[in-house]
Amino acid sequence: MPTLVLRFLGGRYHATPWGNHVNEGLIEWPPSPWRLLRALLATGYGKLGWPPNGPPPEGRSLIERLASASPRYGLPPAAGAHSRHYMPLGVLEKGRERTTLVFDTWAQVDGTLRVTWDVSLSDAKLTVLRQLARNLGYLGRSESWVDVEIQPDATDAPLDGSDVIPCEEATPRGPGWEQFALLSPMAPSDYASWRSSAVVDELRKRGIERDKKKLSKKEQKLIARIEACYPADLIACLQVETGWLRELGWSQPPGSRRVLYWRRADALEAGAPRPQIRRHTAPPVEVVLLSMATACGNTHALPSVTRTLAQAEMLHRALVARVAEFPRHSTVLTGRKPDGRPLEDSHRHAHVLPLDLDLDGHLDHVLIWAPMGLDADAQAAIRAVRRTFTKGGASPLRIAVAASGNLRDLRRLQSPYGDSLDRLLGRSEAGLVWRSLTPFVAPRFLKARGRNSLDGQVQAELASRGLPPATVVTVSDPHREASALRHRHFVRVRRHGPAPPIDQGWSLEMRFAQPVPGPIALGYGSHYGLGLFAAASN
Repeated sequence: MPTLVLRFLGGRYHATPWGNHVNEGLIEWPPSPWRLLRALLATGYGKLGWPPNGPPPEGRSLIERLASASPRYGLPPAAGAHSRHYMPLGVLEKGRERTTLVFDTWAQVDGTLRVTWDVSLSDAKLTVLRQLARNLGYLGRSESWVDVEIQPDATDAPLDGSDVIPCEEATPRGPGWEQFALLSPMAPSDYASWRSSAVVDELRKRGIERDKKKLSKKEQKLIARIEACYPADLIACLQVETGWLRELGWSQPPGSRRVLYWRRADALEAGAPRPQIRRHTAPPVEVVLLSMATACGNTHALPSVTRTLAQAEMLHRALVARVAEFPRHSTVLTGRKPDGRPLEDSHRHAHVLPLDLDLDGHLDHVLIWAPMGLDADAQAAIRAVRRTFTKGGASPLRIAVAASGNLRDLRRLQSPYGDSLDRLLGRSEAGLVWRSLTPFVAPRFLKARGRNSLDGQVQAELASRGLPPATVVTVSDPHREASALRHRHFVRVRRHGPAPPIDQGWSLEMRFAQPVPGPIALGYGSHYGLGLFAAASN
């Protein structure tokens, strides 16, 4: 099973399918078997010095052998592209030269193309094929420069999802696949039989019996003229020129046929080729800490802590968009099952918590924490997002991974970041008293008493996260606590998502009978930084 491995040196493949005008903007992808064999023949004549009257015996036998089987293709990522040119016609019209619009369409190819024929070749034929491949300079139009190698035997090469297979050799494919036709040569024996039958039919229409013992000169000339309309063999068919076809009224070259292939629907995208996603095998981690910085390094240009919810929601949307490009669904980042239903334990997926670790009133880090663990795909998506935006910012904010691992690992970071994270996780591994870092927004309408009171909703939120009930929940007085006063200015309504039952935030203090570990985030928007608590020193 010889295989041609083609690398497009300029990253471009220019070719129009047979029967289509160049201005239709269509691309023949992959190259048709007819085009490949014509290119090999042209190389033999132009580079190997084959005689004008036809290829040498080994060259002829090679081409006929390859024509007897429909190849399969291994496609690299490719995208359709085009340029437009207004070509002069050399005619003046109203004082200006007339022009016509011409499209130049090509496939932008990223990788190597494999073409495999399911035939066996002798050593002599393989030698000729190597010589042809080595001297093949371009395929399609002359801009499509190629470098070609030969793999003599590809019997061990497995089929993969990018392979293009003739329909008669492959089982019907499902969604995401399409049928398309490529111009292919007939087998030499099939063409000889068809040619003989076609000539006989043409002669019979004119009342001439070819097998008569004695033919007149007129009948002999007519037979010769009819036979000249049909090339003598398949090699001659592959060498016919367009002018000859037009003169005789051929709509398709003699000796050719259309073969249906299966191809993935996205084999030739109408945009930049999608990068091939590499499968990551990193172990799960509990947290990833991201740093945020401006292009100029000015920390005062970072977003205010009051925009915690807005910044978290914007970053989360970017993470979900990035992980959507991956083959597998990410439950930890989306918070949903593969069928779109929400998780039963809705607080085990990712929390995006913007933080002010240097305590200057501006967000400088983002903690992405998931009790269920951030798997390899989630980590890859987080690392792939390099920027985010902020309201009124002159340029995007730069994002980089500062740390990843388990929660206890964050305490080892250098001060002041380690101290702030220690408060977030609970001093000395746990805390008795927790105070609001960001306002708590009630997830349900408030009642004066009962389970829907402020205390009742806080206790229910703690229970839903597997935390013990607080012995005391108090509301901080904004007139006495500067942090409580600042909480009034926080953004408390998501831009993309449900609004809270009541747009009001509370600054709370919770006391527990026994130490409780953090992070603790409760209430509406708790997965986006609202309702975040820090352990107090007393």
